[in-house]
Amino acid sequence: MLYIHGCGHFRPENIIDNKFLEDLDIGTTDEWILERVGIKSRQTVLPLDYIRQTKNINPAAAFEASLYTNGQTGSCAAKAALQVANLSKDEIGMLISGSCSPQHSCPAEACTIAAELDIEVPSFDLNSACSSIAAQLNFINMMSKKNLPDYILVVNPENNTRVVDYSDRNSAVLWGDCSSAMIVSKTIPSDFRITATGLESSPKGWEKVKMPTAAHFKQQGRTVQTFAIKRTLSLIKKMRELITVEKIKQVKFIGHQANLMMLNSVCNMAEISSDQHLYNVDEFGNCGAAGAPSVFSQNWSQINCGDVVMMAVVGAGLSFGSVLIERA
Repeated sequence: MLYIHGCGHFRPENIIDNKFLEDLDIGTTDEWILERVGIKSRQTVLPLDYIRQTKNINPAAAFEASLYTNGQTGSCAAKAALQVANLSKDEIGMLISGSCSPQHSCPAEACTIAAELDIEVPSFDLNSACSSIAAQLNFINMMSKKNLPDYILVVNPENNTRVVDYSDRNSAVLWGDCSSAMIVSKTIPSDFRITATGLESSPKGWEKVKMPTAAHFKQQGRTVQTFAIKRTLSLIKKMRELITVEKIKQVKFIGHQANLMMLNSVCNMAEISSDQHLYNVDEFGNCGAAGAPSVFSQNWSQINCGDVVMMAVVGAGLSFGSVLIERA
């Protein structure tokens, strides 16, 4: 059993709404964006004037232009999680991080976050793109509790607008920035229990979604969306088989926040009602590995005793994973 003691998230203050994208004169409109992906706005670590003037043609320059580092945004999310958990940073015994576009290939992003928090603990990256949260929690779940500290901090800093080509309307409309954090334990119980985790991969499709180093994000959109819908449905089916009948009416669903149209298709096919579907992609865009956990963080106080949360995430690799959470 794995327990969640707190979660948090951080978003940079600069807002990219659909009007901003229209004004870039890249052939998009608010109506076109809402019809295709259902996203109204996103937030970014980049100065808006930088995007207007350069359209981020050189992604390497975006790292210099950023208002925050990944270490800074990750630490902000971590501090929010510590506050929710009513824990001090000194009680954290390990830090695990992951990101679609790490700021450094070396050192581990986790070390930069730990440095910002001023903590000296084992810190390392466990990255599976947008499905990183499932990979991280599944990894911890498989470990013996005697080999783990009481509290583990899992942070996913996602500032992927740095690798977006803002002259390409297809990718410019998708991405937003967010960092998420979750504090878990295998030894200290809490009301929030992770009862099952899983991670799978289909590596033959690795070329279908890419964020190359210092280059723009690229994907085969239609193919990837079809894969995401199919795999999310299979994950929902497996998680439902683990839920007792008396709890079926108390189930909430959180999917990978790629776009609202994809999520609505999944919910329609899986017969998930609107009151069961938790999401934020319409307001914040695709925030990569931080997307699904940020939805959980936003709804932390609205998840009631007896509720079950099915989290299903899909990412580059191609990878897909699940996290089943119950509140006692």
